[in-house]
Amino acid sequence: MKLQQLRYIWEVAHHDLNVSATAQSLYTSQPGISKQIRLLEDELGVEVFARSGKHLTRVTPAGERIIQTAGEILRKVESIKQIAQEFSNEKKGTLSIATTHTQARYALPPVISAFIKQYPEVALHMHQGSPMQIAEMAADGTVDFAIATEALELFGDLIMMPCYRWNRTVVVPQGHPLAKVPKLTLEALAEHPIVTYVFGFTGRSKLDEAFQQKGLTPKVVFTAADADVIKTYVRLGLGVGIVAHMAVDPKLDSDLVVIDADHLFEPSITKIGFRRGTFLRGFMCDFIERFAPHLTREVMAKAIACHNKQEMEALFEGVELPNH
Repeated sequence: MKLQQLRYIWEVAHHDLNVSATAQSLYTSQPGISKQIRLLEDELGVEVFARSGKHLTRVTPAGERIIQTAGEILRKVESIKQIAQEFSNEKKGTLSIATTHTQARYALPPVISAFIKQYPEVALHMHQGSPMQIAEMAADGTVDFAIATEALELFGDLIMMPCYRWNRTVVVPQGHPLAKVPKLTLEALAEHPIVTYVFGFTGRSKLDEAFQQKGLTPKVVFTAADADVIKTYVRLGLGVGIVAHMAVDPKLDSDLVVIDADHLFEPSITKIGFRRGTFLRGFMCDFIERFAPHLTREVMAKAIACHNKQEMEALFEGVELPNH
C-alpha cells in the first residue's frame, strides 16, 4: 500500500468519480490512476469503487470506510510536513481560509493586510462559500481555517472558537417612512418589503427567529449573500435592507439612512476553527490572535484539549467577546 494510492482514491472520490478530472488536477495520467486503484483493491481484497464497464459508478460500503481512513492518513502526512516546515523555515508556507463574503469583505482586510506585512513569504489563499461549503472544505483539508457564523452544527469535526459578536443594521433610502420612526420595531419592519441575506448566511437565522417570536412574517422580497448587492437593491427602492453592522461604511453609504437594530435581534457570534489533529504553525497561531486577540496560544491549547462541545462552551463561558 502506497500513499500515492490513498491520494488517488481520495481525490477520485472528491472529483465525483471522474478519473479524467482527477488526473488533470494531479498532473498525471488517467491510466496510471486507474492502474494504482486496481492494485490497491487487489491488495486489500475488496473493491473501493463499483464499476460499469470502465466507468466508476459509486463508492462501495467498504470503499466509504477506506476513503475516510485514507483522508485521515493524508491529513496526518500533511501535519508531518507542516512540523518539518515550521522547524526548517518558520516564516514560510501557505495558509488557506474558507469564509463567507461578509467576513472576507469587512472583517478580514485589516487582519490580512497586517499578516502579509509580517509574513511576506506565506502564501495566503481565501475561499468563499456557504456555511455548508466552508464546513466541507475545512473537514476534507482543502483549507486550514474555517470562519463562519451560521450553521455551526456542521462543524462537528472542527475545533471552533468564538471570535466576536455582531448585530444588524437597517438601511433605507433618504426620505423612507422608517427613517422618521423614533424607535424601530419589528412590527414596523414587517410592514415593508425586506432585502437581506440568503437563509444560512451571515446570521440570517437570528433575524428569522426574532420575527417568529413576535408571530410576524417578514416580507422578504430579495436575498443575496453579498451585503453590497443588498445595499444596491435598497438604493433601487426594492425594499428595506437588513445587513451586518460591519457592512455599513459611513462614507460609501452616506446616501443611505442607517437605523440601529441592536435592540431587535439577538447578537450573532462569528467563530474560527480548524480540524482536530492539525499542527498549528507559528504564523497560523499569529493569524488567529490577530483576528481574535483573546484567543491566545494558551487558550488555543485549552480549546484543542476539549473533548466535546460542553467543555468548549465551559472554556469560553464568561469571556467578554469584542463587538464588530
